[in-house]
Amino acid sequence: MATIEVITRDGGRIEIEGAADVSVMEAIREAGVDELLAMCGGCCSCATCHVYVEVAGEALPPLGLDEDDLLDSSAYRTDRSRLACQLAVRDMGARCRIRIAPED
Repeated sequence: MATIEVITRDGGRIEIEGAADVSVMEAIREAGVDELLAMCGGCCSCATCHVYVEVAGEALPPLGLDEDDLLDSSAYRTDRSRLACQLAVRDMGARCRIRIAPED
């Protein structure tokens, strides 16, 4: 289990626990945070799980081509942008901070 601090769009902070074998998107949704739409269910085809990784304890895996293309469609992309469906909790370290990106 890892502790994920989720910062919502209005600046609220929620600490959740995520199992190592799920994606960050799944952990956030399972915790009841409904701001993260994740309309495609984690198939890397919609970019509605766009987040900013503010703190991670490990080196994150590089962006895949599909993830990179989808993030290009966001007006809010930054160098910290990732799709939560493409991040495994096990790759985030024991504690991390994720900010939900503004909705496009």
